Amino acid sequence: MGTTPQVNFTPEELDLDPYPHYAQLRAEAPVAWAAWGGVWFVTRWDACLQVGTDADAFRGAERHPTLNRVFGTPNVLTTIDPAHRDLRQAVDPRLRPRQVNGYIDDLVRPLARARLAELAPRGASELMGELLEPVSVHALGELLGLGVDDDTLRWWFHELNVGVSNVEATPAGFVGADAVTREIEERLDPVLDRLERRPDDSMLSHMLHGGRPEGDPRDRAHIYPSLKVILLGGMQEPGHAVGSTLLGLLGRPEQYARVVQDPSLAPDAVTEGLRWIAPIGTVERQATRDVEVEGTLIREGDIVLAAVASANRDERRFEQGDRYDLDRERRSHMAFGKGAHFCSGHFFSRQLERIVLEEVVSALPGLHLDPERPAVVRGWAFRAPRELHVRWNA
Repeated sequence: MGTTPQVNFTPEELDLDPYPHYAQLRAEAPVAWAAWGGVWFVTRWDACLQVGTDADAFRGAERHPTLNRVFGTPNVLTTIDPAHRDLRQAVDPRLRPRQVNGYIDDLVRPLARARLAELAPRGASELMGELLEPVSVHALGELLGLGVDDDTLRWWFHELNVGVSNVEATPAGFVGADAVTREIEERLDPVLDRLERRPDDSMLSHMLHGGRPEGDPRDRAHIYPSLKVILLGGMQEPGHAVGSTLLGLLGRPEQYARVVQDPSLAPDAVTEGLRWIAPIGTVERQATRDVEVEGTLIREGDIVLAAVASANRDERRFEQGDRYDLDRERRSHMAFGKGAHFCSGHFFSRQLERIVLEEVVSALPGLHLDPERPAVVRGWAFRAPRELHVRWNA
C-alpha cells in the first residue's frame, strides 16, 4: 500500500481556516492519518459518501475517545443498532417535518421579531451574540422544555463545543464540559422526575417515553448523553448557519439585494450557506473491517473523520466551491451528514434558519458588513462567524 499519507497541519491551523488544508488533501492525499488525533481524515466527496453510507464497512464511532468522554454513552452519535434505533425513537418524533411545520413559525418568528425590534433603532450590531445565537438557543430550549435561561444554555453549548473540539484529549480541555455535565444533571433531574410521572408534549418528555411501553420510561442515563448532543448540535447549528449565510450574502451585496426583493429565495440562500460553511465540519465513523478508501487501507477499528466541510467544496462536485453563490446549481450537500446517522434535526434547523433570514432582510434596511470590524470566523469541527458586525439604515 506504500507510505501512509500524513496530515501536515495542526488543530490550531485548522481552527483558523481548514479549507486550504482540505484542498491540499483532496488534491494530494484524500485519505490521510492525523497522529495528533489518532484518526483518518477523509476529504473528497465520494470518499465521505462511502464512509457515511457503507453500513457494512463503517458504523457509529463507538470507541471515539473525545465524543464519548464529553457526552457519555450511549449517545446518538456513536452508538450502533439496536441501541441507536432506540435513541432515534426518543429523539426523532418532534423533529419530523409534519411536526415541525406545525410549530416552527409560532416558535421562532416572534423570538426573531422581538430581538430585531430591539436592535433596529441602533443601526449596528454584532449579530451572532445579539440575535442569531440567542434565537437559536431559546427556540431549542423551548422545544425541549428545559426551563433554563438563555445565558445558561449558551454557556452549556459553548463549553461542550470546547470539549468536543479537544481532539488531543488534554485534561484542561475537558474541564468546562465536565462542569456543564454536572450542572445539566443538577438542573434537569427535577424536570425528568416530573416528566416521568406526568408526561407532556415537550421533546424532553418524548426522549423519556417515545417508543417505550406506557409506564416504562427510559433510564435517564440513556437520556443525558444524547441530550448533550442535541444541546451542542441543535443550539449551535441553526444560529451559526444563519450567520454564515449572511456572511456569504453580504459579501456579495447584489445577491443579498435579491433576497431582500424576493424573500422566497431565503431557502436557497440557506442551502448555499450550509454548503459553503458546514456548521458541523466532520462526521465520525469507525471501520468494522479492513477497508480501502481512495486507495488507502483503513484497518478494522480505526476512527475516520469524514470532513463533510471539505466534501461540500470538492471541485469534483462543486465548481468554485470556495465561493458563496446564490445561483449555484442545486446539488445535495453533506452539512447534515449521510446514512443512518443523518442529523435528526435537519428539517427543524433549515426552517429556523429560513425564518430568521426572512425576518432580518425585512427588519434591517440597507444591511451591510461593518467595514471597520471584519467578521471573525473560527473552528473546524464546528465553524461559523464568532463575530459578525453589521450596520444598516436606522
